[in-house]
Amino acid sequence: MKQLIIISLFCCWFYETTAQVKLPRLVRDSMILQRDAKIKLWGWAGPAEKIKVHFRGANFQTTAGADGRWAVYLPPTKAGGPYNLTIAASNKIVLHDILFGDVWLCSGQSNMFHQLNVHDVTYRADILAANDPDIRQFAVPMRYDLTGPQADLPDGYWAPAVGEQVRPFSAVAYFFAKKIHDTYHVPVGIINASVGGTPIEAWISEDGLKEFPEPTALLQQNKDTAAFRRMHTPVAITLPPDAALVQSPRWYDTAYIPKGWRTINIPGYWEDQGAKDLNGVVWYRNDITLPASMKGKAASVFLGRIVDADELYINGVLVGRTAYQYPQRRYQVPAGVLKTGRNLFVVRVTNTGGKGGFVPDKPYCIFSQTDTIDLKGYWQYKVGAVYAPVNSSNPAPPQYQPAALYNAMVAPFTGYAIKGICWYQGEANTDRADQYKQLLPALIHDWRHQWLQDSLPFLYVQLPGFMDYNYLPTESNWARLREAQLQSLSVPRTAMAVAIDLGEWNDIHPDNKKSVGERLALAARGVAYAAPITYSGPLFHAATITGNKIEVSFTHAGSGLTTIDGDPLSAFEIAGADKKFVWAQASINGNQVTVWSDAVSTPLYVRYAWSDNPLQPNLCNREGLPASPFRTDR
Repeated sequence: MKQLIIISLFCCWFYETTAQVKLPRLVRDSMILQRDAKIKLWGWAGPAEKIKVHFRGANFQTTAGADGRWAVYLPPTKAGGPYNLTIAASNKIVLHDILFGDVWLCSGQSNMFHQLNVHDVTYRADILAANDPDIRQFAVPMRYDLTGPQADLPDGYWAPAVGEQVRPFSAVAYFFAKKIHDTYHVPVGIINASVGGTPIEAWISEDGLKEFPEPTALLQQNKDTAAFRRMHTPVAITLPPDAALVQSPRWYDTAYIPKGWRTINIPGYWEDQGAKDLNGVVWYRNDITLPASMKGKAASVFLGRIVDADELYINGVLVGRTAYQYPQRRYQVPAGVLKTGRNLFVVRVTNTGGKGGFVPDKPYCIFSQTDTIDLKGYWQYKVGAVYAPVNSSNPAPPQYQPAALYNAMVAPFTGYAIKGICWYQGEANTDRADQYKQLLPALIHDWRHQWLQDSLPFLYVQLPGFMDYNYLPTESNWARLREAQLQSLSVPRTAMAVAIDLGEWNDIHPDNKKSVGERLALAARGVAYAAPITYSGPLFHAATITGNKIEVSFTHAGSGLTTIDGDPLSAFEIAGADKKFVWAQASINGNQVTVWSDAVSTPLYVRYAWSDNPLQPNLCNREGLPASPFRTDR
C-alpha cells in the first residue's frame, strides 16, 4: 500500500488518496517565495519516510520524524523565475510557476481587507489596466481558533493581479505592492490576513499577551470551547412583524395604495427628521420620473450608505439588498425593469440601534449610459415595525477574542519567509487607546519572535479622520489612538503612514486606498529597502516655550515644512496650566512651527489635529507627506 504523503508549502496540504497525487483546489501553483533568504520547505509524510526535493538542478533529502513531520531548507535565491519544484517520496508532486521576489504580510481589520471590488468606481481605470502577473495575493480565509496555534489553513490560493482576478485584492495591499514592484522590478507577493471589526488582541499570540492579565485570563477561559459556546449562544428574540409584509398587497407592490405616509428627506437620518429614538423597519417610497431613453435598459443605482440594512424595490422588483451598514450601495437594475415616466422606488430600511436612515454626503442617483437621474430630495416614509431597545452587553464574537485570529490565520505560516509586515488596524480599539500603547508594540515584538526575525520591518497606517467635524477644541478617543500609534515608532525598524488627510467624515472605510498603499510603499522603501528618501511626514520632536509662544520642532521635515493647500497653518491649539485649549495661530520658521494665541499669555501646551476628524490639518513637508497629529499635554 502506498504511504500517505502530505506536503506543505505555505501550509497548503497536498495529499494522496489513490495511486495519483491529488492537489485540492485550494492549492495552486504560482506562489511567490522570498528572494535572498533561506526558504523552509516543510510538510507531513509517513513516519520515517524518505523525502527528496529537486529544485534548480540541486537535490535535497530528509527523513520524516516519527510524527510524520519533515523540513528541508532551500538556499537563498535571487529574484526571478518561474521555476518548478519537485517533491518525491512514495508519491511525486511537481509545483509550477514559482517566483522569487518580496513577500509582505498585510493584516489588520476592514480597511486592510477592503477589496478593490468595493472601490471599483474610484479605481475603475486601475482595475481595467491591471496586468501584473508578478504581483500575486494569497487571501487567508477568515477563521478563528480558541484552543491554540493551528498547523495549517483549510483553504486559500495564490492569484495574479491580472484582469478580473485583481478585484478580490486588498486595495491598500495592491497599491502598496504595485508601487514596490514598479520601483524594484521584482515579483511581489501579498499574504492578506485581515478581518473587519477585529481588535488587535485577536491577532497576538498567547505568548505575546502574557504581560496583559485581562486578555490572558479571557484567553484561558475561552479554551473551554463548550463553555464558550454556551455563553455565546444567541438569545432568541421575537421581533414584531413588519406590517408592510403582512398585508396584501405589500408596500413595495405597484398595486399598493399608500395611506398615512409622511414626508422625509433623503439623504438624512429619521431621528433628525421627527422620528425620535426609533429602532425598527422604516419604508421609503417615491415616484421617480425617467426619460424614454432609459426604458427597458439595464441601469445602476447608487444609494450611498444606509444604516443598517436595506432592500431596494423598483416597480415591485427586488433589485438589491445589503445586510449591514458599511458597504456602499451600488445595485444593478436588470434590463426590462425600468419604464418611461413614473417608476416606483421603494426602500426598506432596518435599523437596530443609533440613528437609522441614509448617510449624508454620498451619491444617490440612477444612471444608464448617458442618463443620470438624481434620487435626493423629499420621499414618503412609514414605519413597518418598532423594535425594543437592543441589549448591547452581549459577549464579543469568537473572532474578536484574544489570540483567536493569530491561532488560525497567522500561526500556520510563521515558517514562511517574508520581507516585512503592513498593518492597518485600530478602529476597533479606539475606546482603549491607553492600552493600545502597549498592545501595538506587543504585536510587533510577538510577530518578530514568531518569524525569528528581531528586525523584521513593520509598517502601519495611522487612523484617518472620521466622524463629525469639531469647530471647537475637544477631547477625542481617535486622537488618543493615533497618539498610541505615533508612540509605537519608538520600536526600531518601524514606520507609520500618516493618513489624517485621507478620511471621510461619514465613512469609516474611506475611498482613498491608493494614497494609503503608496505611503506604505514609501515607508517600506525607507525602512525595508534602506532608500535614502523622505518616507514620512513631519513627526513631533520637541516643544520649547519662548515667552508667550511655543516653538515646535519635527523630525522627517524632509526638504522643509510647508502646507498642503498653500493656506496658513491650521488645526493648532494652545493652552496654559489650566489645559483649556483654544485655537492658535501658527507660522513656519525653517523646520519649526511657532504657535501662539493672544488669549493665552503663558502657554505650556500645544496640540495639532487633535480630534476625531480635525478641520483642515495642513502641515506637511515639501515632499507632500502630512504631519502626524500630536499633543504635548500628556
